Amino acid sequence: MSNEILLRQDAGGIATLTLNAPASFNALSTAMLVALQGEIARLHNDTSVRVVVLKGAGKAFCAGHDLREMQAARAAPDQGQAAFTALFAQCAEVMQALQTLPQPTIAQVHGVATAAGCQLAASCDMITAPTGTRFGVNGINIGLFCSTPMVALTRKIPPAVAFEMLATGAFIDATRAYEIGLINRLTTPESLEADTQSLAETLAAKLPAAMQLGKAAFRDTQTLDTAEAYARASATMVENILLPDTDEGISAFLEKRKPNWA
Repeated sequence: MSNEILLRQDAGGIATLTLNAPASFNALSTAMLVALQGEIARLHNDTSVRVVVLKGAGKAFCAGHDLREMQAARAAPDQGQAAFTALFAQCAEVMQALQTLPQPTIAQVHGVATAAGCQLAASCDMITAPTGTRFGVNGINIGLFCSTPMVALTRKIPPAVAFEMLATGAFIDATRAYEIGLINRLTTPESLEADTQSLAETLAAKLPAAMQLGKAAFRDTQTLDTAEAYARASATMVENILLPDTDEGISAFLEKRKPNWA
């Protein structure tokens, strides 16, 4: 495998990003965050990509921040305050950039997704994982409450369930993660790749402009009250229905044929 810390492969409108630091369980080192930030920025403007899949090389998806790198920062005169401030700010920027990608995103998780690694998975639109996978925001076990992973997690699952994970540091398995809505597809280890690919292909087959409008509206309406959400969604419906390809899609449905999208 390549020595690059982050790999990208494009095929059929699907861009697959692979965290490629298996020796550290794909820890979110500064180098990994820089690589993710750059690739996500490129994806924002890549109209050839319809779906983004994020996965990890080796035995795990992502084990969170690089604790050795963080401890080394304590040698600075300010005990690492400036370095830690920059690290968490950069990580937050990466997560938000991932969430605001116009394309739908899928985290293909295996092994473990812990702390900021769980945050990374939860920042994707959907998650696939096989039985045996474990999820945790377990920083409290070493005296560091996972406050930044908390932001993504509480927007994905019920707050009380999220707080239990955060406060106890206990891991949950993929079956429990599926039950609470953290993951979308519970697979076998053998079928993970194929099941993720099938989901990605299903998404890639949809009208990209409609998908992008809908994803943005889905994200925006989560923080609005009901009346504001309906106003935002209604404006999106109007913008969507006026697309020439949507006109073609409706006509094709009424005429019982496949749409001929541009």
